[in-house]
Amino acid sequence: MEKLQIRGMSCQHCVASVKKALENVPGLSQVQVNLEAGEATFVNSGADRGKIREAISKIGFEPGE
Repeated sequence: MEKLQIRGMSCQHCVASVKKALENVPGLSQVQVNLEAGEATFVNSGADRGKIREAISKIGFEPGE
């Protein structure tokens, strides 16, 4: 499982939006988003890290390193 910090989430709607965006990135599976920790975890089977960060940025959140 990989982890990625996500800044800007404040509610369960944010969590659902991030989860959906990451699930639409080819190569990601088992996506989980934790509001309290401000992070997403997922299995990456070949998705480019830049595409993952782009998917989060496009919906208005700031991906961490």
